[in-house]
Amino acid sequence: MSVDVAPLDAPPAVTPPASAPSAAAASAAAASFAALEASLGYLTPSDIDQVRQAYRFADQAHLGQLRKNGDPYITHPIAVAQICTQWRLDAQALAAALLHDVLEDCGVTKAELTERFGPAVADLVDGLTKLDKLEFDSREQGQAESFRKMLLAMARDVRVMLIKLADRLHNMRTMADMPRHKWARISRETLDIYAPIAHRLGLNNLYRELQDLAFRHLHPWRYQALSKALARSRARRKDLIARVQGEVEAAFAHTGMDVRIAGREKTLYSIYRKMDAKHLSFAQVTDIYGFRIIVPQVLDCYTALGVLHQLYKPMPGKFRDYIAIPKVNGYQSLHTTLIGPFGTPIEFQLRTPSMDVVAESGIAAHWLYKSGDANDPAAQTLNAQWLQSLLDIQQETKDSGEFWDHVRIDLFPDSVYVFTPKSKILALPRGATAVDFAYAIHSDVGHRAIGATINGEQVPLRTELRNGDVVEITTSPHAHPNPAWLGFVRTGRARSKIRHYLKTLAQEEARALGERLLRQALRAEGYAELPPHEGDGQGVWDKLLRSTGARSRDELLIDIGQGRRIAGMVGKKLAALLAEAGQRPDALLISQERFGAPGDDQPSQGVVVLDGSEGGSIVYASCCRPIPGDRIVGYLGKGEGLVVHTEECPVGRRLLQRDRERFLEVEWAEELTRAFDATVAVTVANGKGVLARVAAAIAAAEADITHIQMGDDGAQPTTELRFTVAVRDRVHLAQVLRQLRRTPSVLRAQRVRPPRGHDGN
Repeated sequence: MSVDVAPLDAPPAVTPPASAPSAAAASAAAASFAALEASLGYLTPSDIDQVRQAYRFADQAHLGQLRKNGDPYITHPIAVAQICTQWRLDAQALAAALLHDVLEDCGVTKAELTERFGPAVADLVDGLTKLDKLEFDSREQGQAESFRKMLLAMARDVRVMLIKLADRLHNMRTMADMPRHKWARISRETLDIYAPIAHRLGLNNLYRELQDLAFRHLHPWRYQALSKALARSRARRKDLIARVQGEVEAAFAHTGMDVRIAGREKTLYSIYRKMDAKHLSFAQVTDIYGFRIIVPQVLDCYTALGVLHQLYKPMPGKFRDYIAIPKVNGYQSLHTTLIGPFGTPIEFQLRTPSMDVVAESGIAAHWLYKSGDANDPAAQTLNAQWLQSLLDIQQETKDSGEFWDHVRIDLFPDSVYVFTPKSKILALPRGATAVDFAYAIHSDVGHRAIGATINGEQVPLRTELRNGDVVEITTSPHAHPNPAWLGFVRTGRARSKIRHYLKTLAQEEARALGERLLRQALRAEGYAELPPHEGDGQGVWDKLLRSTGARSRDELLIDIGQGRRIAGMVGKKLAALLAEAGQRPDALLISQERFGAPGDDQPSQGVVVLDGSEGGSIVYASCCRPIPGDRIVGYLGKGEGLVVHTEECPVGRRLLQRDRERFLEVEWAEELTRAFDATVAVTVANGKGVLARVAAAIAAAEADITHIQMGDDGAQPTTELRFTVAVRDRVHLAQVLRQLRRTPSVLRAQRVRPPRGHDGN
């Protein structure tokens, strides 16, 4: 999904310079600001004056710029500020809303804004400004980096995102002025990015409007068809709705409860999404209409629920208590679906007035209750956990695209609620696993997890969690994250923590391999050891880093270990620098290395000894699956680390002809630390129990089966089975093959080798 944060109006059209705006433009801008000024009654006179100053500055900065419809550009920032007044945002936020485009479009600097309006306003505007002026490798990278900048600014001050969402809302409301070919991209971006963020912040009114506006421009025909169907349905069900409302009002009047009853209608986009997901026709969507019951106190919500359940029968499984367990965005209500007149399902939502404000305005509810300091901790309460997680992910993730992938995962609105053994409630995305739970508790719990217990029963770590599960994680001090976890975790926090751990581990392994290779290359030049990091050796390292362009010694060694630099070439540079520093090479060492070097047809960068304990920096090629006893060679691929092939592997031979300087001599250690995978092809006569007998033969030879591949020709008299088996060495593999050949129904058993002409790993 392409992430685009460009404002819909940029770059603005610019008219020829003029000393003053036209009378019509000035009149339009003045009328727009007058409407904004009329909404500022909740601010103090000094705050209103700050907003006026921001307007005058923005008006002058945007002088001569027009929107697509020909209106003065300043009318857009005014409209954005007007939307922000509906949340009763403070003067700083309104000033930033008026100034939100001046850094991008008008050449104004952040320092100038700081001097005129203070650092808080300048930081808000800077957080809303995308990174157009920087050089990026691709458009997508620039977009993702801009989004990271804005989301991190939001984590520090949520007003940044409130202003950005107001900006997007006004642009969506005026989408008709944009070229038609841009509608789909901008609408899809709104559905994929801005609407989920609004939902995550609890801004449900904004969330619903953004979805409907995007739906209208993304699928205009479907929007019109559904709109007409909804209007007809509204007319048909008018009597039903009136009857239900009358009966509910009478029931509450009889109990003497003070309630406010309001109708609720499903949005067009939510109707469309339900029809699409469940393959329903419009007539089959039964929960289009519902009611909201507003009661004075929390206890009244449960009393009112009893009244409704006495009036109409509840549908089993359709009750949700979001008061006792709020949604992750702070939403609280009781939800119940009842069977109304004529068997029609009707949903009721019961909440207090304060819950209603939070339900509709989410994190903006703080400013709706009182106009105060937005940095007050109360302003961040509703989504503090998610906002903090953005900062946590940023610390683990340096790549902007990867950061956005992690954040996008956390924007899923559906959640499951699970418990720790001490009855603490955690909200996780639907589909989250025990590993996600472990990382939600603490990074160390996730890193050291080896098992999970759910509701007292041991389960695999990949088990998906369900509402109400009680989860306990088993840890071990020697455990570490498994790369396979990335295939099933659902939270951005877990994904970023796992990736960060694996990257750190891989870099340490690459650094160790790079140091080993460089030391071998330096021995060939007559120097037994690398120069020390400090003292006399520091100057040599500094010169080497300058000549290679590396930023640090570790970076240089990691590049060598990952194949981005050739150890032999770096070793020659280092030897020359050591000679300049007055160190003489050891002639005897040079002779030993050269006389011990292989012939012209073989690699010549020293010997790397393999015992199976290597990490991700050394990879055993899957095309030939080398095992101890095979003659092997090592290819230092760019960014891949050291890839080990068998000497007769066609892939390795082609690489040797193409990049001889990237090959190293490798050999097996006498003591090995683990088993190695080999692929065995077994041709069998089809019959009952054949697979079991073959598996038993492999087990009898003390080999483990790690993978089985079977053909789908069961109707044929023979079939081929392919096993990946873990063996100690070639001798052990020969024992496995002999055991297989003695097995009844086995016609042939042999090791699989890459065919000549094979092109990939």
